Amino acid sequence: MTHIINIFKTNSFMHSIRFRLVLWFSSILVIVLILFSTFIYYIQARDLRRDSLEKLDSRMVTLQHSLEFLNRGSGGTISLPTEYFQEQDIFILVGENGQVINSRGFSSPQEIVLQVNSNIQANQIRDEVSSKFVSWTGLKGSEYQNFNFVVIPIDATSKKSSFIILASPYDLFDQIGHLMTNLILGSLVTLLIALAGGIWLADRAMHPVKTITQAARNISENDLNYRLNMTGGDELSELANTFDDMLSRLQSSFERQRQFVADASHELRTPLTIINLQTDHALASDRSKKEYKKAIRIIQSENNFMARMVNDLLMLARMDSGQANLENVPLDLCEVVVDAVEHLAPIAERRTIRLETGDLQEMPIMGDRQALFQMLSNLIENGIKYNSSKAGFIRIKLEKIGEWANLCVSDNGPGIPAEHLPHLFDRFFRVDQARSRGFIDSPGFEQSEGSGLGLSIVQLIVKVHNGKIFVESEFGKGTCFEIRFPIRK
Repeated sequence: MTHIINIFKTNSFMHSIRFRLVLWFSSILVIVLILFSTFIYYIQARDLRRDSLEKLDSRMVTLQHSLEFLNRGSGGTISLPTEYFQEQDIFILVGENGQVINSRGFSSPQEIVLQVNSNIQANQIRDEVSSKFVSWTGLKGSEYQNFNFVVIPIDATSKKSSFIILASPYDLFDQIGHLMTNLILGSLVTLLIALAGGIWLADRAMHPVKTITQAARNISENDLNYRLNMTGGDELSELANTFDDMLSRLQSSFERQRQFVADASHELRTPLTIINLQTDHALASDRSKKEYKKAIRIIQSENNFMARMVNDLLMLARMDSGQANLENVPLDLCEVVVDAVEHLAPIAERRTIRLETGDLQEMPIMGDRQALFQMLSNLIENGIKYNSSKAGFIRIKLEKIGEWANLCVSDNGPGIPAEHLPHLFDRFFRVDQARSRGFIDSPGFEQSEGSGLGLSIVQLIVKVHNGKIFVESEFGKGTCFEIRFPIRK
């Protein structure tokens, strides 16, 4: 009870969902109690009145036969068989002119006569021997009581209009009044108990919501390890589990973001350090023209590396946020393959790497030509950079498999160890972290091994084109990238 009182003391309770739940619950309960009490009251009152009418009707028949027998041949004198009347009965003898001749049990009999005459006409009473009942509430003594009246003609076969009004209380012990009082008190007690129980249940039911709210207040960007771990199969447990899943996704996202920033800073720090060292070395003393050219060439190479990394980072950020503005137009994937091969063929020849295409089928798809060109160029560049075999080759194969355009880029390079395959598409991930930059010496081609973003860009391009990418590799024997795009219908 103290807990419920403390709940009411809080200012926020009146504006809470708990209060609205209790209010709706109490309102529905009040309506149900009113309907139930009204039904019980009506049924009980009807049964009491029906029992009273049945008894009164039985007495009326017996009294009417007795009156006819007693007054037959009485010479106009009316005799009343008083042994048929009970202590609580009211009877009134009305003469031919409507005046009260005799009465018992009521101080104002004329009032009852007027009430009866307004409901039952004298000519109807004369024609109908059966009982005519009238309900009336009057003051008997110092209390109001409910009565049933029956009008009894003294001699239905004669032309006399004298009759007797017989009344009997149908709620002698005021059972209806007690019933109404008990129903009201019982309903109020039930409502109070239900109100207290409703507040307790609502507070208990909303406890998980308060737990989630408190957890949300305590969680910060630097601490996403908190979990609710609520058990149960109800909706609130499902909400808590969804909240835990959201926290896991946020934590993973923040960790990737922090790792991304750390890796990008690390990658940019190396070329900046090299540029700084070269400029300091060139400015330390007079150098020959050849040494100046060498320093400028190194600075240019590092600058190109940083420019390419920044462009890759911008592209990844735009694709992650859905702002890459890629086209989705009909095109032939075969033409994209031919363009990429022609563009990279001179570089492959300088590295003595064969580019093999074989027969290429026309493959209509929907997509962005420039993005697909970059995707294929990244895969071929990787094959060129890391293939040191004297008989190295890169084979590009394009074929139709069901409703998919299947593009396969394979090589006979060093391959990728199995433990590295799950992380191959992670940003800034490199299979050989010790590899240095400066493998290929060709105009227009980046000389570095790359920033570790190439395959991440490939995966995102495949994803935005509703495609699938698979990789198979065996260490020392080569690697195969298989990409599938839905064919345009």
